[in-house]
Parts: sequence; C-alpha cells; structure tokens
Amino acid sequence: MEFREPLHELITSPRDFTKHTNFPPPERIKIYDTTLRDGEQMPGVAFSPGQKLSIAKMLSDIGVDIIDMGFPSAAISDRHALQLIMEAKRDGEIRKDMEILVMCRSYIHDIQITMDTLTAINIDPREVTFFIFTSGSDLHLKYKIGKTLLKREGRDPSEWLDLPVSFYRDANVRMSVEAIKYAVDHGIDHIEFGGEDGSRSDVNYQIELAQACYDAGGTRYSFPDTVGCFTPEGVDHYIPKIVKAFPGKDFVVHFHNDFGLANINTIRAMSYGANVPTCTVNGMGERAGNAPLHQVVMTLKLLYGIELPHFKYEKMINLSRRVEEFSGIPVGANEPIVGAGVFTHESGIHTAGLEIHPLIYQAIPPEEVGAKMKYVFGKHSGEAAVRAVLMKDAYRLGLERDGVEVTEDLIHAVTSFVKDSRQKRTRSDSFTNVTEAYYLAYDRLGISELRLVELASTIGRCIQDGVFEFPVKTPEKKARKNKK
Repeated sequence: MEFREPLHELITSPRDFTKHTNFPPPERIKIYDTTLRDGEQMPGVAFSPGQKLSIAKMLSDIGVDIIDMGFPSAAISDRHALQLIMEAKRDGEIRKDMEILVMCRSYIHDIQITMDTLTAINIDPREVTFFIFTSGSDLHLKYKIGKTLLKREGRDPSEWLDLPVSFYRDANVRMSVEAIKYAVDHGIDHIEFGGEDGSRSDVNYQIELAQACYDAGGTRYSFPDTVGCFTPEGVDHYIPKIVKAFPGKDFVVHFHNDFGLANINTIRAMSYGANVPTCTVNGMGERAGNAPLHQVVMTLKLLYGIELPHFKYEKMINLSRRVEEFSGIPVGANEPIVGAGVFTHESGIHTAGLEIHPLIYQAIPPEEVGAKMKYVFGKHSGEAAVRAVLMKDAYRLGLERDGVEVTEDLIHAVTSFVKDSRQKRTRSDSFTNVTEAYYLAYDRLGISELRLVELASTIGRCIQDGVFEFPVKTPEKKARKNKK
C-alpha cells in the first residue's frame, strides 16, 4: 500500500544523524578488495588460478576499483592467476580502469624478485601497483623486524634487546625510503606503502613514516588495523590527524574484524575523509576476517546516503555465493545483507506488518542486493503470511484447479496445522548431523597439525631412503646441484 504521509513524517531516518559527516565525494571513493590475498589467507582456503580469474571478473563487473593479488613471487599458482587476470584485462574482460596490486616487503631483494617474477610472466611491472609495506608499531619494529633492521644498520645482533625503540623507528624509515626509491628508479609509477599494526602505533610516527615515503616517491598511504582491535574512538584519534597531514591524497584504510567492528570503523574513518576502504567478499580473511564488502557499501548507501556511482549493488548476492562456492566457507544465515535468512520471515507479527508495507520490518530492500523477500512457515507463523502466499495468483489458481477455494476457514486451518506440526517436530528434530558435517568439512579444508606430523614422518623416511623428490628447490638440493 502507499503511505498517505511522506515517509520522513512517519519515521526518523538514520541519515538525520549522519548528514553532517565529512565523507569524500562518492566519485573519489575507491573500493579496494583483498579477497584474493587477505581473504585467501583465511585458514584452509586456497583458490585455484581459474577461480581467482572468475572472482576478479565478478569484482570488475560489480564495480570494485582495486584488487590485491598478494605476493606473485611466493607461489607458482599466484603467478599464474596474476597472468590470467592481466591477460583478461588486456582483452577487455576486466575493466581497463581496475587497478591490480601486488605486494612486497620493504626490502630491495623483495622488490627485485617481484619485478623479475612479473617480467618472467610477460607483465610489465609498471602495469601494476606495488604495495611496499613495513611495520608501524614499536612492538613490530623492535620484536618482529628488529633483527633485520640491526643487520641493515651494521649493528651487532647482541644489541637487539638493549637498543631503544627510537633506533628501530629511524632505521625503519631509512629502510622504507631506500626500498621506495629503488622501485621508483626502476620505473615503478604506482607505489602504495604503510606500516603494519598502525592502530597500535604512535600516530606521529605514522605521519613521519608516511611523509618520508611520499618524499621518496610513494603515491598512496595505507593505514591498517592489523589485529582488529581498533575502536571508533581510536579512529577518532588517528584518522583526522593523518587526513590533515596529507590533504587531498588518496588514503587507504585496512581494518580487521576481530571484535566485529571492521565495518563501523571503516565507515567512521571515511567520515573523516579516508576514501579507499579495504574490504573482502563475505568478510573473509585471517582470524575473524576483514571489513565485509557487502556491509561497507550498503552501510554507506542506505545509512549515510553515499551511493557509489559505478557500483552494481544488485550483483552482491551472486558475488557472495560464488566466493562461498570457491572457498568452501558459507556465510551465516543471519549474516547482514547476504545471509540466506536475512530476507526470510516467519514471525506472525512481522509478516502481518510486512504485508502492509515492507518498510515496517525490513530496512534493506532485498532487490537492492539481488535478493527476494520470502516466508517460511513454522511455530511463529501468522495467518497474514499464509493468506498472502495462498492468494498469490500462481498458487491460488493451482488450488482452484484442484477444486479448493481459498477461504478464511482454510487459512485458519493451514496456519494451525503448520504451527502444530513444527512444534511437534522439535521433540524429534536433531541438527547434530548438520553441525557436525559443517565443522568436519571446515576442518578438512586445510591440513591439520596431526596430519602434518604424519606427513613429516612419511616424507622423512622417504628422504632417508633416497626416494623422495622435493617439489621445490631446497638449499640442500641447490647445493647438490651446484656440486654437479
């Protein structure tokens, strides 16, 4: 039915509270997807090159601006995937303006290997963006890469624990600058950079590091919440200062979801001017995953009024299902926006309201993401939903052909039967098999610790017997080959 009053007189819109925020113009927002790298780092997940190509095409079609391909020097399959994707881009199967990004550490050796790897598979390194990253927090600087920095600086390893964090901060800046300058000198035009664990670092050091990297030739700064412990208040502390330090620059935010805050933290950072949100399809990624693509784009659109001009929201469900299929990781039925149950209704109170108007109980129009609203019937069902279904033309005509007239008595009888039937099933239904099958399948996605030890035992015996051929060149095998 149509409302007699304007909608804004009937409800308070969420946009009433968000209209004063300072989002970048929609045309400046670039959606940055890392499903093929960070998403694939979810335990047990491994995409084939063909699957990565298929996902990349769907990301291109839906309107993603940047995709992260990870470390092409790390695995043959990743090199093959990158080769397929770049060929598809040249052939017009992937948008010409979709940016392809590869990663390497802030080591000259890593950059050179990455360039050599790209050249070997017929990709000009200038065709892609290099993400040359380092560490950002003092914890990471001293205790994760501290020994590397000591070696670079020509210091004795015994000094590791005694040197102050200021030494590691300065050494890290020098290492990052040297790496970026090396990439620039070798013709790399697009260089993203950033320091891991940014959300637990000193914000002034982040700005110092970023400025040095910009001065060296870096083109885009990325700020990460690597361990997913950022709060909205933390965003308030860091992001405005960084935006102010680099006005007009593209600014990437990469937030993890360990406390379920990745989406709102991303939105909040964007409200301060960050314009490049990093996401993954279905929120995949290490531990609790990354900011979910579907949550970020739909929150922007429906709650903040930020509609991305080139994004095809109606293709969201198909993209989600394809990644579920390839990854083996289904999203929860109640996952916002893309879950199988979020547009499905049973409660009689809700279905009665929905039959008057969907907005009474459904804030997200399902057709916006390529879904449909439907009813399921059980102990909570009411007559309004039963009536609505039985009165649909296709069902009503079918009943009439069977000689059955849809009357109030029939509606009441059907409603009573399904409520009673579902209630009786609760005494006998068990979903143990379903849940056990899910967890068993998940465990089988990867190789367990016990299976790893069994493999090590088998392979170890084969090595001792001289009957095992290494699938990769180990230092020992290289040494034997060189002797020959």
